Amino acid sequence: MTYHKESPSQTAGPYVHIGCTPNFAGISMYDGDLGASLKRGPVNGQEITVTGTVFDGAGTPLRDALIEIWQADADGIFPARNETRGQADPNFTGWGRTAGDAETGQFTFDTVKPGQVPWRDGSLQAPHITFWIVARGVNIGLQTRMYFEDEPDANAGDPILKRIEHRSRIDTLLARKTGKGAYHFDIVLQGEGETIFFDI
Repeated sequence: MTYHKESPSQTAGPYVHIGCTPNFAGISMYDGDLGASLKRGPVNGQEITVTGTVFDGAGTPLRDALIEIWQADADGIFPARNETRGQADPNFTGWGRTAGDAETGQFTFDTVKPGQVPWRDGSLQAPHITFWIVARGVNIGLQTRMYFEDEPDANAGDPILKRIEHRSRIDTLLARKTGKGAYHFDIVLQGEGETIFFDI
């Protein structure tokens, strides 16, 4: 058996948008960029909009960040082949990708509020959305989770949140409700208010 060394990590570079979101980059190759819409038609559950901005350690918005999300549908079912708990909403993809606005860095996802998903021991995770962030200067994609501030009971029992030693930092994972069906979630890469990232 031949073993190969792992290749070194490299920054995403200035061309990540051309490969991942060509229409956003001004190259019209397809009808739309992959992941631009999480909905194929009418979806079950509460439709929500999530906005936010990725900030660097100096508090400056990153205008070249690329953000992906993964989540369960409104019933807590993933649209995945290995899902064994039931059939996911056929009009919901569970995966989205977008770039931050070129001027402000703000990202937007139109999605649904996810249901609770069981943890390995059978306990329920609070409703959450998984985020993956890349940008110039970020050598390895960063992973985090967004929970909902208006789900206090579910958050209190979440097996991931319960493992966070520095309780004051849990706030960095909470999306703020800003209106009916509207949530805001900023991601801070380092420094004061740094978002919790997960080693996955």
